[in-house]
Amino acid sequence: MAKDYPLLASAVLLLTLLLPQGALPLRLLRVEIPQYKLRGESAILQCHYDLGDDVLYSVKWYKDDEEFYRFVPKSTPQLTSYRVEGVKVDHHNSNDQHVLLRNVNLKSTGVYRCEVSAEAPSFASAQREGRMEVVFLPKEDPFITGPQDKLYQVGDEINLNCTSGKSYPASVLHWYINDKEVRQPELLVPLPQVVHTHGLVTSALGLRFTVLAHHFPQGSMRVRCVARVSPVLWEGGRESVVLRSPLVDDVREALLLVHGSGQRTAPPAPLVLLVVAAGAALAAAAAVAAPGAAPGRPRPRPRPLAS
Repeated sequence: MAKDYPLLASAVLLLTLLLPQGALPLRLLRVEIPQYKLRGESAILQCHYDLGDDVLYSVKWYKDDEEFYRFVPKSTPQLTSYRVEGVKVDHHNSNDQHVLLRNVNLKSTGVYRCEVSAEAPSFASAQREGRMEVVFLPKEDPFITGPQDKLYQVGDEINLNCTSGKSYPASVLHWYINDKEVRQPELLVPLPQVVHTHGLVTSALGLRFTVLAHHFPQGSMRVRCVARVSPVLWEGGRESVVLRSPLVDDVREALLLVHGSGQRTAPPAPLVLLVVAAGAALAAAAAVAAPGAAPGRPRPRPRPLAS
């Protein structure tokens, strides 16, 4: 097909030269393809053109170079659609200017092209295209796994994994420490994606780093994982907050509090994991409250509280 383009272009040029002086040619003004659609939604593909002095012969639509729709005003019927995977044309709401696709799915993703052709004597033709991505947004926020109820001190290693919800395209994960994105590749551990039925994908990314003093600028460290799918549409986050207090004979106590929400029309309030370290005062209180306890013996950790 591509090898015929030079001959076609030459023929169009010759016919253009034979047209009467002052004749206005066919012009394709613009093609409007939605950049993103959610799975299950409808999509309107628009093709705006100006015939000038020409007469319309046909309007054709292609997905990934495969024709799925044709409008020929002098034919009966005027509208014809062809079976193409991921494309369901609504004939009642389609014409020469636009095509309505119903119930788009992941296989509807692709490059859509409109081609407008004129009748003799010009046989002029013009085409433009655009890409549409069908998106499935996660139904849940990403979640962090790892020893989050552990107390950390300077020099400790932190090993966490972040896993996204199922989505398409795959979520892109980002780690943040104290609201600063982690960009050092040696701290990030790429993990294999999991492909589910219908093409949905789960992403995972590990974070490995050594705790340093500057990680606790005000006595706490915030570790956050954010999953993004087509950033203009959805952003979800999960956050860990680690509070540190001075160590007293390595006596530690942690309380895990969980809070969260799941809005998707705007970036949701992050899910917060709060780890509170006990200080010397709590350790001393424990020794008083438990007569006969061995000095320096850790208190049992309280049970986690759920929000």
